[in-house]
Amino acid sequence: MLNEIFRNIFRFITLVLVQVLIIKNVELGRFINPFVYILFIIILPFETPKWAVLLMAFVLGITIDMFYDTLGLHAAACVFIAYVRPGILKLFSPRDGYESGTQPTIQYLGVPWFLSYAGILVIMHHLILFYMEIFRFSEFFSTFLRVIISAGFTLILIVVIQYLFNRQKEEE
Repeated sequence: MLNEIFRNIFRFITLVLVQVLIIKNVELGRFINPFVYILFIIILPFETPKWAVLLMAFVLGITIDMFYDTLGLHAAACVFIAYVRPGILKLFSPRDGYESGTQPTIQYLGVPWFLSYAGILVIMHHLILFYMEIFRFSEFFSTFLRVIISAGFTLILIVVIQYLFNRQKEEE
């Protein structure tokens, strides 16, 4: 239990630092805006209470908002995906349910399951974030293109990060 708490604190800090120190400062074009910090919410353990997921999502989002000067946009998008996460997990639940002590990661549940689950959450996050940011219908299609491209790029980076952390665990 305590080990899991420290692991999640480390994961939180690492993902925030990667987002604000590396990804924020790399210019990838107008349509590519990856947000890998949401991996923290995506891979929280199944047993995490809903209220705790919502609280951690808010803290994560508001932390990113402080670095991006976005006045709560990231917090709103993070809280939204934290709110829908239990429903998405139930949608992709195995017939016998999830094993106790596992996390929704590639290592535990496989690539197809993870891509489906994480893909939905990433797209939802990006839809909320980008449409709240632009807040007008005149750029609906260009914003939608930005959502799809950014979500795809974010998902690729999340999968790469999953494999990097898995490799480190196997070597230890």
